[in-house]
Amino acid sequence: MQSFSVRSLVEHPALRFLVVGGLGFVITMGINYGLKIFVIPQHPVTALSIGIIVATVFSYFLNKKWSFGDRGELHTGHELLLFLVVSLIGVALNSAPLWISRYVFGLEVPNVSLAGQELADFISGPVIGTLIAMGFRYWAMNRFVFPAQQAQPAQRATLDA
Repeated sequence: MQSFSVRSLVEHPALRFLVVGGLGFVITMGINYGLKIFVIPQHPVTALSIGIIVATVFSYFLNKKWSFGDRGELHTGHELLLFLVVSLIGVALNSAPLWISRYVFGLEVPNVSLAGQELADFISGPVIGTLIAMGFRYWAMNRFVFPAQQAQPAQRATLDA
């Protein structure tokens, strides 16, 4: 039976992925609210998307070197292309709930108060959108971008015996 240790927990790719995601979330929110408050208040989906894109670039390097650092049998160009495809889908998944909240449900001023609009924006984009995109990104990166190495033929023969 394997004993529990903090070191073994920190070495797990899922936890490292969550740490990188948490840092990415802070970056996303800083850029999102900076743009939303001071630069483009009339374009909340654009502000959120820009924040997500900047955080995604940051997360690529941390995920490649730390979260999935023991993997990487793909060539860097191929890996980067897969990462970009997964990330673009992630941006769409992350932004979709905010877009739906604002433009389908009409949860914006003057239909609701400014406080109601901001609460709806936060719940739909940074909370719901992030949870959906995070689940997708972890699955897709684990499966396609940074896949676990396949067992070598000699190892496979020993495992099959």
